Parts: sequence; structure tokens; C-alpha cells
Amino acid sequence: MKKVKKCSLIVLLVILAVVLCALLVFLGLYFTRLETIGTMEQLTDYADGYNLYRMDVKYDYSLDDIIGYDIQDDQTMIDAILKEALPLLPVKIKAPNFGCTAFTLTDTDGGVHMGRNYDFRKNTSAMLVYCAPKGGYRSLAFAALDNVSANVPDENIKKKLASLTAPFICLDGINEKGVSIAVLTLDSEPVRQNTGKPVISTTLAIRLVLDRAATTEEAVELLRSYDMFASSGRDYHFYITDASGDGRVIEYDINGEPRELIDTPSEVVTNFFIRHVDQVLPNQKNGIYGHGRERYDAVLQVLETEKGNYTTDTVWNAMKSAAQDPNPDSITSNTQWSVSYNNTDLSADIVIRRHWSDVTHCELETKVTAPLK
Repeated sequence: MKKVKKCSLIVLLVILAVVLCALLVFLGLYFTRLETIGTMEQLTDYADGYNLYRMDVKYDYSLDDIIGYDIQDDQTMIDAILKEALPLLPVKIKAPNFGCTAFTLTDTDGGVHMGRNYDFRKNTSAMLVYCAPKGGYRSLAFAALDNVSANVPDENIKKKLASLTAPFICLDGINEKGVSIAVLTLDSEPVRQNTGKPVISTTLAIRLVLDRAATTEEAVELLRSYDMFASSGRDYHFYITDASGDGRVIEYDINGEPRELIDTPSEVVTNFFIRHVDQVLPNQKNGIYGHGRERYDAVLQVLETEKGNYTTDTVWNAMKSAAQDPNPDSITSNTQWSVSYNNTDLSADIVIRRHWSDVTHCELETKVTAPLK
């Protein structure tokens, strides 16, 4: 009887030791993730429930590990992100889609700006994400929370945890070197390069540029070192600007095989291949070449009208000229946010869902966010 009790006690102690070890491992993994959740803050309060939030990423992440998970499709991309952001937890997210308009200008004081409208048919809240990766550049960026089913991210623990993936699903942002980037959708078949290089997906490319590029040229060369996988069954291009005003559209040649990366200097970009602007007419689809010429023309008209007198007002005038109301027949309608990045003083001013009089100012250096009067 004593032997049985002794054996039972040993088994119980072993079980307790295993549970304790598992708990310590879990706490080790999630302590800084819980710290990150603790920084979450709501910055606006709109009746429709779609708002701007902020989060300061406290946990360490390895972009190389995510890329090293051998991304082949949407599911492996999502699995790779979840392994890094939420190890050991069963959380589901979906791959996002992106519309939009972006442009660059230099104001009369020499300040470089990138203006960007994020357009998407389905309504979303936005998360302002501050990152300071080890060995990388600090950045602020914006993620669409509907893509992780967390439009009210502080509503419950499930949504708080889902929001921890935000660094890897950002759609635009700026880093401490003054490099800004935005992604915009196209109408062509999704690019899937297969040249033997490591594979990177759409939003991970944004994180790569924000973490590691000090100039537009460096960003282009970084992207050239990867095979691009366009996620969510859509094709995309990127717009990148740096503190010198070097604005380029990064596209994957629609008429080539393999689809090689081509960078084209441009002031403005919307949802068509900038290299084939002569093939694109306004207010219509233009086959594989894309759409959105009318928004491109509208921004160019503002820039031409105010040429020689550019100010921050010019940025907002241009974004307003290209903003879109909801249209159930167009995936790239319905401007969800408009953001004016200042590549010189490293800040961003953002408006959610066309509330033009309600601007939130975001500083990269100090991480201060405040209403802009």
C-alpha cells in the first residue's frame, strides 16, 4: 500500500513538474506579448464602431524565421505569421485585399510627403503599430483590423491576441530613415515568382522594407532578393518613397515570364500598372492593366494646380480628390483611411473613413499620438 502511495505521489509530482515547465515556457513566450496588449489604446470614438487604435509592439520577432517557414500559398503565409506572433495558440486570420491611391510631393520648406488613401469595400478599424525590432529600424504603420476579425480589438482576449499579428499585416507605414511604403491592388493574375530565392508575401514585404531599408534604392534591392508571392488571390504593386523624395512604383512585369521586378519613378500611383499608363482609360476596367486612372488624373490635377506652392494642405487636397465613397460593385471603393506621411520629420497624420475634420497626428520618435487641431 505504501509503495502504491509512493508511486502515486511520484507520478503526481512529475505531472506537476511538467505542468509547471509548460506554464513557465508559456509565460516566457507571452510576457512581452501581454505587455504589447497592455499598450493597446483607442484613439477615436465613432458611432459606427470603426475606429483608430494604437499598439506598441514589445515582443521580439524574427522576420527571417517567418520567411523561412517556406511560404507557398495563403495558408502557409498565415501559418508562418501565427507561429511567430502567437505560438502555441489556435487563432485564425484571413489574407487581406487592398485598393488605394498614393503619391509623393516636396513642400515649399523642403519637406517630403507621401499621401495615401487605403480603399476597400469592406469596412474596417485601423491599428497604428509602433515597432522597434532588434537590429532593425523603428517604424509606425497601419493595419486593417477586419483582416484579423478584430474591429474592436479590446473587446475580448481573443481579439486582443489576434491583434498581435498586426506588425505582419500592415498596409502602409514609415520608418526612422524616412522610407515610406504602401501596397495597392491590381487586376492581373497574382504574381508567383519561382526563381529559387526565398519566398516573401505581400504584407511581409512591407515589414521587410520598414525594418531594413534606409532608402528607396535599398528597398528595391531588398525586394529583388526574394521571390514574390501575391497573397489573397490578387496581384499588387508597391509605392515607396524616401526622405530625398525618391518615389518609385515597384511592379512585377505583366508582359514578362518570369515576371521580373521593375521599379518606375512616379509622382502618383493607383490601381493600374504605371508602366502601361497609356493603356489605361478612366472610369473603367482595362483588362490586365488595371483601373483607377480617374483617381490618378485627379491627384495630378491637384499637384499641377498647386505646383510651386506645395504645403500639407496640398497633400490633403490630393487625397480628398481621390477618396471614394462605398460602392458594393467595386472592391477598391470606400476609403477606409487617408494618411499623410512626412518623410522628413518622421510623422503621420491620419483620417479614418473620410472624417476629414478629425485628424490624428502620430510621431515616430516620441510615439506621441494626439488630435490635430
